[in-house]
Amino acid sequence: MQDKLLNQPSFQLTQQQFAAYIRNPQHHPVPANVKPERMAVYRELFFNNVESFLSTGFPVLRRILSDTQWQELAEDFFARHQNQSPYFSEISEEFLEFLQNERHNPADYPFLLELAHYEWVEMALSIAQEQAPPFTEYIDDFLSQKVIVSPLAWPLAYQYPVHQISPDFLPTEPPAQPTYLIVYRGWDDEVHFIQISAITFRLLQVIAENPESTVSACLKQVAVEACHPEPELIVSGGLDVLQQLFNKSIIALH
Repeated sequence: MQDKLLNQPSFQLTQQQFAAYIRNPQHHPVPANVKPERMAVYRELFFNNVESFLSTGFPVLRRILSDTQWQELAEDFFARHQNQSPYFSEISEEFLEFLQNERHNPADYPFLLELAHYEWVEMALSIAQEQAPPFTEYIDDFLSQKVIVSPLAWPLAYQYPVHQISPDFLPTEPPAQPTYLIVYRGWDDEVHFIQISAITFRLLQVIAENPESTVSACLKQVAVEACHPEPELIVSGGLDVLQQLFNKSIIALH
């Protein structure tokens, strides 16, 4: 390895030393023939840009961590993660990948990854290129219609109630039941969320898996799966829910 470095052109070696120092100045020396003061300025500029994007992309995560905790987390990401994208707009996704695959700190909150994912979803939907289905009034004979889930509506399941986490609510154990949410960008072009039941979550999965099935068929499938003693209640209740989701542009006619 040492021979390989020695055989590299000097500018490539300097680039590697430059990048290594900027990522982690505690473990890499200042490149030769570069003033430490100048390197410190470069390092601060690079890190502050990345940290600023993280703070903007994950505001709740930033708020629940102390300055020391946040600095350590941002430094860890900056030092160890090899970004696959050159675009600053994709730093949030890179940070999420880092938390999922590279960050292993037992001192972190147990919900940290789920909270980060929830915040990333909000940002991803806000900049997505797809258009929300247009607002439509109530439709007669909704049971016979075929519907799809909007590409700007993401049904999500979490162990923790991520939408409630704040400096005043930092759970240490997941509740008995998962939290089901839909995060969506509606016809008003704003990102919203609603909490849903496990049955509604499953219903949206069935719709996504069976785009050629009618609303009636999807509701009946969920009722059968639920083994409810009165399946007609599942069908009637689910129909009311779907009509509400339709009015919010979460589902649309297929």
